[in-house]
Amino acid sequence: MREPERIIRMKTVQSRTGLSRSTIYRKIAEGTFPPRIKISINGAGWHESEISRWVADPVGWRPKGQFDEL
Repeated sequence: MREPERIIRMKTVQSRTGLSRSTIYRKIAEGTFPPRIKISINGAGWHESEISRWVADPVGWRPKGQFDEL
């Protein structure tokens, strides 16, 4: 059985990427950083795997499904 996807919060994303909060939000708006997912009324986070993909290739990162091979 596969492990459930971990959700990580802003402080963890900042430490893993080295980006500031404002830079993360700007990159989300530009479409060059994974978007946040809502986890509760006041809470949001990111899929850990998406942040790992971004860290591995920040310039080439695209949302899953976009430009994927068939």
